[in-house]
Amino acid sequence: MEDEQVRVFDANRNPIGVATREEVHRLGLWHESFHCWIVSREEEIDYLYLQLRCEMKKDHPNLFDITSAGHLLAHESALDGIREIKEELGIDVTFSELIPLGIINYCVNHEDLIDNELAHTFLYKKNLAFDVFSLQEEEVSGVIKVKFTDFIDLWTGAKQNVHIKGFEIDPNGQTLGIDRMVGTNSFVPHGLSYYETIIQLIQEKLNE
Repeated sequence: MEDEQVRVFDANRNPIGVATREEVHRLGLWHESFHCWIVSREEEIDYLYLQLRCEMKKDHPNLFDITSAGHLLAHESALDGIREIKEELGIDVTFSELIPLGIINYCVNHEDLIDNELAHTFLYKKNLAFDVFSLQEEEVSGVIKVKFTDFIDLWTGAKQNVHIKGFEIDPNGQTLGIDRMVGTNSFVPHGLSYYETIIQLIQEKLNE
């Protein structure tokens, strides 16, 4: 996976060549990714679906994350990003069903990598029962949903904990229910500014 080729860009989003995933993370080169946030509306309440990262993941295992996300390879466009949804979650989505939220500059410095992404970001509005998900076990070990208003309150500091509900697959392949309160430390630390941006963009589309 680290040898996969991705397109790289300068700070002004001009393409400057191709590099491996290992190189872009080691050198902090700008590269493209695909992010999709799934939202349902049930009895006039909006819910945000999040994936639970597998415990085998190198970065941020066992934390809740963007519903579906991944790198775009050198030969791919944002349209090809829907493969991530199918691979990770096992659901079929057409590109025309996605609502564009724009390209977001996503920057996070980890201990051993610098992740500078041009994230092609989308919203998918669909009511999904938990039993429709078929998870890519080496990437995703569960799916939960949280009230979008609670998600907002969590990242604005209005609430310290919010209620989540969903399921996870344990190492033995058993499906276990998730029904508990969690705080920000249960989510991937993308950075407050990123969460604020995503919340604003999703709000705008839900209010249209």
